[in-house]
Amino acid sequence: MSGHSKWDKIHRQKGVADAKRGSLFTKHSKNITIAAKNGGDPTMNFSLRLAVEKAKLDNMPKDNIEKAIKKGTGEIEGVNYEDVMYEGYAPGGVPILIVGITDNKNRTTPEVKAILSKNGGSLGAQNSVAWMFEHKGVIHIANADEQDELMLELLDAGAEDVLEEDGLTVYTTFENFEKVKKFLETKKIETDYSEIDWVAKDKQDVDESRADSVQKIIDALEDHDDINNVYSNVE
Repeated sequence: MSGHSKWDKIHRQKGVADAKRGSLFTKHSKNITIAAKNGGDPTMNFSLRLAVEKAKLDNMPKDNIEKAIKKGTGEIEGVNYEDVMYEGYAPGGVPILIVGITDNKNRTTPEVKAILSKNGGSLGAQNSVAWMFEHKGVIHIANADEQDELMLELLDAGAEDVLEEDGLTVYTTFENFEKVKKFLETKKIETDYSEIDWVAKDKQDVDESRADSVQKIIDALEDHDDINNVYSNVE
């Protein structure tokens, strides 16, 4: 599911990335542009560095990245984007957080509502769901040598928790995410996932049928050009 036994899903998404490359690059451009509003130098702007790193992983051309940065800094004219968050429910009342970037909230909101309704979900009121999640850094290391020792080092470096999940999953507070990421870079340890996410405070187990219906609505929402991520509390 989207939030955090999702490492297999990430690998599947990379496999279909070519088929959706145009949409994928559009999403990366939006993320880079909005991050660059706080400065166009990735070495000084951590949010921008993360956005650029993600775009490079999906082989976004350098020219596209530079153009998106310049739109954010105002060097060239661009669209005015804003962050959006929707709260809702997947089939069976499973809470979901929907996070994205749009240039027209009046267009995006009814489209998100329609996707939810079509797939057996519903849009919720503000803070109907958000209180169930925490803003955290999430880093996954697929190939980690001497895991026990590394786990202790990560905790010393500022990690909040480290779990063995197909490698190591590292959770940090929002504030310590950059510090822990830099520690891993210093150690030259590669990560296959590194983002600020909304992590459910309490997870729930559901049967396979409901899990499939929740995943279906998450996939439908993430196919929308304005939606970046959808989070649930399903294990």
